[in-house]
Amino acid sequence: MPLESFWLEYAWALLILIGLEGLLSADNALVLAVIAKHLPENQKKKAINYGIVMAFVFRFAALFAISFIANVWQIQAIGAAYLLYLGLKHIIQARIGKKDKKDREDAENDAAGKGFWPTVGKIALADLAFAIDSILAAVALALGLPDSPLRDFGGMDGGQFIVVVLGGIAGLVLIKFAATWFIKLLSQRPALETTAYAIVAWVGVKLAVITLAHEDIGVLNHHFPHSTAWTLVFYGVLVAIALLGWFAPANKKQSQPGS
Repeated sequence: MPLESFWLEYAWALLILIGLEGLLSADNALVLAVIAKHLPENQKKKAINYGIVMAFVFRFAALFAISFIANVWQIQAIGAAYLLYLGLKHIIQARIGKKDKKDREDAENDAAGKGFWPTVGKIALADLAFAIDSILAAVALALGLPDSPLRDFGGMDGGQFIVVVLGGIAGLVLIKFAATWFIKLLSQRPALETTAYAIVAWVGVKLAVITLAHEDIGVLNHHFPHSTAWTLVFYGVLVAIALLGWFAPANKKQSQPGS
């Protein structure tokens, strides 16, 4: 593969991952805000900041752990099934008009009457739970990238591992600094939330393809996940999902009252 195409594919994957992290972080930020809602005004921001710092440590521990098991086909299969379940569950709920708000209500009920440090702990654990989704999506995207000239880290190619790490950092940074902007974007274009989960499900398909092409499974050719044809299909469908979400009729209906 030409060097320019190699780095372009890595940059494209990272850009997609950051955009996906941004959309998912908006919903995550709302939950974190609910957890800290009961605290005095001067403690809310501090609790969220402390919780994110703790989650930063937890998330990096998870990233380093997953680097050693990312190429185990059983882990890949579980990850693919989870991403497909997560994405399809949200899409089905959105289609039948029963978007589940139970998590936010539970977060608010659990936080009521709790002190500062217990709240910080809840925020850290909540963000770690959110991280499972984004880490799996990042791993699925990274494993489909061509091998880099960098040394392996654990069980992953060094370049692929860097993509996963940068995606993890992006998730925390976006929750901390850009979540407000993404929340505003989602209020203007509500279909983008379902779009984000559709992309998560499609990334799950990508991880399933990688699993089926694993040398211990052999259902697909080992080189198929890295082939030009599959790469074009994957990114082509991904862009189509994003465009459908951006121009969805639900966005136009949302904007009509304010026009």
